[in-house]
Amino acid sequence: MNSDELRRAVMSVLSRIKHPGTNRDLVAGGHVQGLEADPHGVVRFQFLLRPDDPSDLVKTTRSACEVVEGVSEVKIDVQLPQMGPAGGGGRQGGLKPGSVPAPTPKPGILSSVKQVIAVSSGKGGVGKSMVAANLASAFAQSGRSVGLLDADIYGPNIPLMFGVNRRPNITGSKGDELIEPLEAHGVRLMSLGFLLDKEQPAIMRGPLVSGILKQFLEQVEWGPLDVMVVDMPPGTGDAQLSLVQTIELDGVVMVTTPQDVATGDVRRGVKMFERVNTRVLGIVENMSGLACPHCGEIIDVFGSGGGVVLAEEMDVPFLGKIPLDPQVREAGDLGVPTVISSPDSRAGEAILSLMHAVDERLSALAGT
Repeated sequence: MNSDELRRAVMSVLSRIKHPGTNRDLVAGGHVQGLEADPHGVVRFQFLLRPDDPSDLVKTTRSACEVVEGVSEVKIDVQLPQMGPAGGGGRQGGLKPGSVPAPTPKPGILSSVKQVIAVSSGKGGVGKSMVAANLASAFAQSGRSVGLLDADIYGPNIPLMFGVNRRPNITGSKGDELIEPLEAHGVRLMSLGFLLDKEQPAIMRGPLVSGILKQFLEQVEWGPLDVMVVDMPPGTGDAQLSLVQTIELDGVVMVTTPQDVATGDVRRGVKMFERVNTRVLGIVENMSGLACPHCGEIIDVFGSGGGVVLAEEMDVPFLGKIPLDPQVREAGDLGVPTVISSPDSRAGEAILSLMHAVDERLSALAGT
């Protein structure tokens, strides 16, 4: 089969894939553009991915191309549509790039979950996932039914921190399937890490990230929960905005380390959540001093007091400090959160205090 024949064969296959929302095929709908095939069987094309497209549409397209006889490789360049001008008739409702959509949580989603708490940070590497994993575990240890949604799509570390590496089961009939969350240490878990191979990177653009998060909220059989903890990716991007537009959060815990490079990024994160009318429960300072194993002296590896100063500046509560502790690293690598494996350690006690501080903050807000 020569290049032209291969191109026509692939186009024929793509023209038979119907978009579930519009019922138009991908070629007629303008999704597939500039398709080329070379003599070696490599197929290349651009795929226009719109914000309301299903999150698995690109995957479905790639799979359909790969089974065409003569195709050796499929290379897809995912393109995002340009947003319409302010006041214009673009698909984005006249939003300018960089503007913040007003949150419009949908009723009925997570209706069996009493409280939803996000754990976020301004930058990576501050221990946000550790805080989320241990906070969820502390809630479970207190006797509550708890779920942990790993929304950190590019760095899904929750499977490792809970020692779970199998794939979840799918239940329900065709067209109405639900994913069963896995469970460890009394916490129901869902993460993209359960669905990827160990070394497979999550390479995707914003709309796909939003789509995966939406699926984890709507198509997972969470069941009745007292608390759901959401481990957010660092920063102020698509996942954060998608979350507040999909569900109504009870609040956000911001994680920082003491030094200025971390607190500065958290400051931007706090401002972002305030602009989308989401309450910041407070700030927790992680990696706050290391106790010398020989003399017990506290070594301020990353400085000290940055979290307290930031909380005062932003007029939000300071929820506590979690010290640097080798047992935290060991617990994470072994798949048993510190609050379970070493509850009497300095870090374990600090995490338990954090849980109580979050509880008190939620109760205070509920009474206002």
